[in-house]
Amino acid sequence: MTTLSQQQLAQFRSRLETDKSNIERRLEETDHNGLGSSLRDQTGELSPIDNHPADIGTELFERGKDIALTEQEELHLSRIDAALQAIEDGSYGICRTCGEPIPTERLEALPDSLYCIQHSPRQQISTDRPVEESVLAPPFGRTNLDEHDSYNGFDGEDAWQIVEQWGNADSPAMSENPDADDYEHIGTEAEENDGFVESLESFLATDITGREVSVVRNRQYRNYIENGEGDPLLEDNFED
Repeated sequence: MTTLSQQQLAQFRSRLETDKSNIERRLEETDHNGLGSSLRDQTGELSPIDNHPADIGTELFERGKDIALTEQEELHLSRIDAALQAIEDGSYGICRTCGEPIPTERLEALPDSLYCIQHSPRQQISTDRPVEESVLAPPFGRTNLDEHDSYNGFDGEDAWQIVEQWGNADSPAMSENPDADDYEHIGTEAEENDGFVESLESFLATDITGREVSVVRNRQYRNYIENGEGDPLLEDNFED
């Protein structure tokens, strides 16, 4: 049975009834946060499924927020109703889990609480995560094959690099490349070889038979020599 006095119970009942009245009035005045009418009626669109999802992206975001706010208000109402019922049956102020009295200070802060702080359901933080996350790690999900030494073909990361060249919201200051000083080098692994694996593949050429090999002295070739990666003396027709 409750250990609260009749005066205390009357005060908590008054607070709960006032809170309930305020929430119900607020939901009525806002038409349940605008959920009283359909998204189509609110936006004036013939269909909420438009040609492009971004066409009603803002409205959809606001709709989701309104749903969350309404669910929170309805949860609060259900807690208030449960607390009022507990006052009626004489169990108000007693923790439903351990049966110990709930401190008055806690009831003053949360008059709709039916649990002591040690057994409050709000302390049970969910560890559930969206199932999609299991296939999104590492970055680019299962399409990122960098960790597979036996694969050096086109993968999901390469696809992103191509798209990223057309621009993103980053600046050189936020780039993962610490040496980036302009927008041409801020992308993911911007310095990665493009179209070849080894540096020498960027300036070696063969004929149609693949037997005759020649050296194309392009910029990649010059960088290769300047970085000391090759031995120019091995070329018969090397020119300084």
